[in-house]
Amino acid sequence: MKLVIEMKRLPDTELEVMKALWASGPDTPRSALETALEGFCWASNTVNTYLTRLAEKGFVAVRREGKSNLYTPLVSREDYLAFDSQAVLSKLYGSSPRNFLAALARNGLEERDLDDLRDLLDKLSGEKQR
Repeated sequence: MKLVIEMKRLPDTELEVMKALWASGPDTPRSALETALEGFCWASNTVNTYLTRLAEKGFVAVRREGKSNLYTPLVSREDYLAFDSQAVLSKLYGSSPRNFLAALARNGLEERDLDDLRDLLDKLSGEKQR
């Protein structure tokens, strides 16, 4: 059974916490998350605040074990990326992948990037025809 939440885009800080949690996996102690996030120089209370917000939003489950909390992502990285990509596409590009790619192209895509996109489109097209 998959948990369904009303997903909203996360602030960059909370997204960084989720990235660390996705990399760590289920039942991650806060100390491990703090270590993974030490490059941001956040205080322990700040990390705790972000984790509390993520739990309130339904992105993270918290389980008490002894004197510490263990955190488990309830939203997969893939599900969030799919949601976030669609939200950006809708908000900034009128839900048009063409407009999005045109904006990328104006900033100068490398030939290898274009080749990667062609390969992806060919693959997706082949999957649809099956």
